[in-house]
Amino acid sequence: MGKRVLLVIAGLLAVLALSACGSKSQESVREQLAGKLEKLSGYKANATMTLSMGSKPQVYKVEIWHKDPSYYRVNLKNAKKDQSQMILRNDEGVFVLTPALKKSFRFQSDWPKNSSQAYLYESLVKDIVADKEAKFSSTKDYYVFETKTRYQNNHMLPTQEIKFNKKDLSPAIVRVMDADRNALVTVEFSKVKFNVSFDKDDFEMKKNMTRAQIGAPVMAGAADQDTSFTVKYPAELLEGVTLQKEKEIAIEDGKRVILTYGGAKTFTLVQEKRVAQPASASYPIDANGEPVDLGFTIGAITNHSLSWSQDGVDYMIASNDLTKEEMASLAMAVQGEMSK
Repeated sequence: MGKRVLLVIAGLLAVLALSACGSKSQESVREQLAGKLEKLSGYKANATMTLSMGSKPQVYKVEIWHKDPSYYRVNLKNAKKDQSQMILRNDEGVFVLTPALKKSFRFQSDWPKNSSQAYLYESLVKDIVADKEAKFSSTKDYYVFETKTRYQNNHMLPTQEIKFNKKDLSPAIVRVMDADRNALVTVEFSKVKFNVSFDKDDFEMKKNMTRAQIGAPVMAGAADQDTSFTVKYPAELLEGVTLQKEKEIAIEDGKRVILTYGGAKTFTLVQEKRVAQPASASYPIDANGEPVDLGFTIGAITNHSLSWSQDGVDYMIASNDLTKEEMASLAMAVQGEMSK
């Protein structure tokens, strides 16, 4: 009888040993991801990105193309408003295109190398490799990492949870969280194809602008276009800061609203909408400042200002008191369509 018990125990120990051998360690998965990235010539991916920073979540369809080493094409389309922006990188620089308004801006920048990007595979892998304190777990279908982020406003978004499909190490779900572990940015990948081929002009600025304009909504003529818009307010303000004054100004070809905030720190938030620009505006304008990722678009940031466009409205935060991180956090809070 004792011999049988010993055999049963020995069998159980063998099963446990085999089970342990079959589960991968954090370091082995990290090495696999780094190895896959090193061999990657490019990819195409589709995802849904949800921003939960205001009264209502904003949902975007995201199409991502990347050709190694430094060509990018990221198309962000608001799922409800049928409006899109495109982030493009080629040998001539980094471009932000708004096809419906025939607007394009060019940056001379290292984007996306200088910040985390929840929808870029190589950025996710680099965040994991860089964070030696990253947490790791494994489920039936996913390898799960929790890492620090490299956002310019990482005080607002300090950590991210990244799930990779076990079968091919493709990204599945990314949750970027605030200090209380609320997911403010969620990216759910629906399709990822590795080592795809691209046409010669897939990352060329004018070609992409022309193609995007074909599918863009038709803008009204200059005489008929409505320049009204809903004024937006930051969903969250810095402690000790309140709205002091709101002023609306009719400008020659549109409307401008100026919000003045004061208290512990002062800043001005300007919102402006103009009539559609002529076709010549499709030529890129050199942007003043460095690009900053706001989740829903790329803005232009300097030491004292941050500007961006959304839904046909141009925004600018100007301040001598705010840091770059504080300006970026405010911009991300503005997109939530808050009331006063």
